[in-house]
Parts: sequence; C-alpha cells; structure tokens
Amino acid sequence: MMREDLFDKAYESLYPILFRIAYRITGSSTKAEDLCHEAFIKYWQREEPLPDLEQTKYWLIRVLRNISLNYEKKRSREQRAYGRLQKSAPQYSKSTDQEFFKEQTRSVVQEALNKLPAKMKMVLVMKEYGDLNYKEIADILGISEGNVKVRAFRARERLAQLLDGEIG
Repeated sequence: MMREDLFDKAYESLYPILFRIAYRITGSSTKAEDLCHEAFIKYWQREEPLPDLEQTKYWLIRVLRNISLNYEKKRSREQRAYGRLQKSAPQYSKSTDQEFFKEQTRSVVQEALNKLPAKMKMVLVMKEYGDLNYKEIADILGISEGNVKVRAFRARERLAQLLDGEIG
C-alpha cells in the first residue's frame, strides 16, 4: 500500500475519535479540528508509516494529547493575562431558552472537565468521548490498566463533585 493510501485510511477511520477527544479537551470544535490536523501533519511527517492502524491510532492519540495539553497551558496563561487587563462582561444568548440551557449545560460540564487534574481529565476524555477501552488507554498512556481504572473512577467522582457544586 502506498504512503498516501495508508494516510488516507488512517485519516478516514481515526479522525472522528481524535476529534471527540480534542473537542472535550478544548471545548471548541474549531480548535479541535486544528489540533487534529496538527496531529495528522505530524503523522505525515514521520519518516516511516506505522505498521498497522491500531499502532497508528495509539501514536496519534499520544500526539494529540501532547498538542492539546500544550494548547490548554497556553490558553490558561492567556486567560489569566486577559483577566488582569479587563473584566469580562456577561454575554447573552439570542437563541431559544432550550438552546440556551443546552449550551449552559455543555459549558458547565466543560468547565468542570477543565478543573480536573490533567491525568484524570485525559483518561476520562479518552474513555467517554474517545470510545477507547481501558486497555487501549493504558497502552496509549504507558500505565497499567488498573491505574487507568482508578483514574477514571476518581475523575468521575471529582467531576460529580464539581458539577454538584456548580449546579446544586
């Protein structure tokens, strides 16, 4: 199989998984697309393609994780800098009440996700939004499957606590 064909196959089958993970990390579909494309550019720039789709998936998720974490660090620094310069004014939605509440719910969940420690957030995002099983996550992160399960459990507990505090 030619290099272009391998790349096309990887892009077609793995982009949806990578997008879901990146979207949950960033909370922005535009930024998630950018991060996914950046990961695929790094894959294209590899000297040798990986031997199979499964290894390609693990490699791309690792790359995406690193790119996403770097993006989040940069965004956090920028937000702190902007916060010092100006107070943010409340923004009002022009959508219907139902759409407004859906967006508010998404926003609250994303905010709570962003408050999780990076290790917990990454496991939860990969499990819930990347549709990866514990073994796949363990392989990607280079940790034991048991450790993944513990992190996922703790992340869910912490997320529930954060949401109870935000909503209740």
